[in-house]
Amino acid sequence: MSTQKTIDEKTLENLLYLSRLSSDATDLATLKKQVDDIVGYFEILSKFDDSQNPYDAYPSTQADKLRDDAVVEGLDIPDVKKVSENFMDGYFQVPKVLGEGA
Repeated sequence: MSTQKTIDEKTLENLLYLSRLSSDATDLATLKKQVDDIVGYFEILSKFDDSQNPYDAYPSTQADKLRDDAVVEGLDIPDVKKVSENFMDGYFQVPKVLGEGA
């Protein structure tokens, strides 16, 4: 005997409406069986106890492994000018990326 819950026709129609699917495209009995199977899978998953540590699936970081938040001196403008010859008024000139070619 199966204790699996099934959905009724009204709920199925609401699901079709919310998902913007048409009931004309498929057999409702087949679709209802597929949705009932999906609900059954969730019932199987709900039997597993996951209350011990809900964050096991996420990687943890420790504050001592992170770099120090220290301010360091940046590059001087003469050093930056050596990086590229297309440097003017504090900016690098780069190729145009938006417009006709995009």
